[in-house]
Amino acid sequence: MADTTILIPAAALVVWTVVMFFWMLIHRMGLFRQHGINVAKMPPGAVGGDIARVAPEAKDWVAQNYNHLMEQPTIFYAACVILSLGGASGYDVGLAWFYVVVRVVHSVWQARVNVVSVRAALFVVSSLALVLLAIRAFLSVLG
Repeated sequence: MADTTILIPAAALVVWTVVMFFWMLIHRMGLFRQHGINVAKMPPGAVGGDIARVAPEAKDWVAQNYNHLMEQPTIFYAACVILSLGGASGYDVGLAWFYVVVRVVHSVWQARVNVVSVRAALFVVSSLALVLLAIRAFLSVLG
């Protein structure tokens, strides 16, 4: 039987990603209004990154963070499922919660302040936790 305890921080990061999704939508609507961007007049195939061409001073940091939550955390989710099936320890669960907390702090920092040196440090710290989780997931399936 799978140990679902480690899936709780994974589910929490899923919920946080949904929060960031809605934050991005609301933020982008404001950017569009503020910079007179009419989405109906955008060329076919335009993407969020095209906002910078239309309004170079627009800070689309919330959307950039939402995109980041679609990237590296996919490894986190896989590691959590593997550890759930292989039997996660309390250390694994604590590490998973640590990863989630640092990613949430990273999200808020990037969306509101975005000083790159701090953001990079948060990314490195969360990445180290993820590397440990990935190694522990791999070891759990080796027996």
